[in-house]
Amino acid sequence: MKLVAGLGCRRGCSVDELHGLLVQCLAESGQTLGSLVALASSEAKAAEPGLVALAGRLALPLHLLPVDILAAHEGRLNQPSERVRDATGSPGVAEAAALAQAEALFGARAVLLIDKRRSASATCALACIRHEAERP
Repeated sequence: MKLVAGLGCRRGCSVDELHGLLVQCLAESGQTLGSLVALASSEAKAAEPGLVALAGRLALPLHLLPVDILAAHEGRLNQPSERVRDATGSPGVAEAAALAQAEALFGARAVLLIDKRRSASATCALACIRHEAERP
């Protein structure tokens, strides 16, 4: 299964916290780091050291998406947040980024395999293409 991890984080979130949350989400879904093809987040996080370091640690591309692309997925988010909308312009970062980037990479409608999970300073969601999610 090919997955995209959408990630959000507070300023200064550590690479270890992001990595731990990602591994937890993968374990919950029965997947491994080898299933990931990309990481995605908001372009507002372009200079966030933890995200950049995570992409480097995993040797994966980090796709940074504009707020209008994230906001376009509003109706598909399982856990939208008005607080996040006030801060970023989109009601979600992790779920929206995962969906948007999976669709851009795989050329089909994506679904959330794992909706938003939280740690103290980060969020993570996993998206894939529906036919992959339905396989036993």
